[in-house]
Amino acid sequence: MTENRCNTQLSQIEGRHLFYAYERGRTILQDVSFSFRSGEIVSILGPNGAGKTTFLNCLANLIAPERGEILLNGRDIRRIPLREVAKEIGYVPQIIVPTFDFSVLDYVVTGCAPRLGTFSRPKQEHYDMAMESIRRMGIEKLCNRSYSQISGGERQQVSIARALAQRPAFILMDEPTAHLDYGNQIKVLKTIRSLKEEGYGVILTTHNPDHALLLQDQVAVLDRTGRLQAGRDVDILQEHALSELYETPLKLFYDERLQRKVCAAPQFDA
Repeated sequence: MTENRCNTQLSQIEGRHLFYAYERGRTILQDVSFSFRSGEIVSILGPNGAGKTTFLNCLANLIAPERGEILLNGRDIRRIPLREVAKEIGYVPQIIVPTFDFSVLDYVVTGCAPRLGTFSRPKQEHYDMAMESIRRMGIEKLCNRSYSQISGGERQQVSIARALAQRPAFILMDEPTAHLDYGNQIKVLKTIRSLKEEGYGVILTTHNPDHALLLQDQVAVLDRTGRLQAGRDVDILQEHALSELYETPLKLFYDERLQRKVCAAPQFDA
């Protein structure tokens, strides 16, 4: 059975006064502070170039902010051994370039690496965990395929399965629906909702405000000035704020047939 994180200790990622700028002085993060907990979904919205991926990479401990600190369960993430960080944080990047010609199953089982001893090989229990994650994503047909030979959308789903096999407290996802058809987008969003119910924390970037409305939890908006505003979706997702963020008219309305709030663009002018 899938491990249920609701019975484990609550985990927390905090950021305190983070600053980050590119080489030419363009500021990406400007005095950013936040607190995210396991058992929450945080949808990170922002226009192209705002720095959503950079922000996620800081959370994943892949890059370090120029100033400020990120705390994982109260400890400076830079002072925690990488293996210990990997037990708490899983990462699904947007662009995935295969390095080795693994089968899909062998690739997913590498997600168990943080819980293996040094130089240890995966055991049957780890392959069972990997298969469980593959089944959960509904991609059993890919199991024996070469990871390097499947499509970008299939790799995205396989990489989510790998993160599930890792059993972290938080799963960070950079545009997890970017390469997927509409049906698979909805399937991934449903999986994310179910992970929240099991106590996992999911922090994802998305260009689609409607995905944040579907997930019905926390939202963090990173604007063009590098500032972050975070809170409940009902407080953050306002029509005027979204129209300003994306520099285009957007409408928010409640659809009785869908039984939810929807974000949509108005009809184009003729």
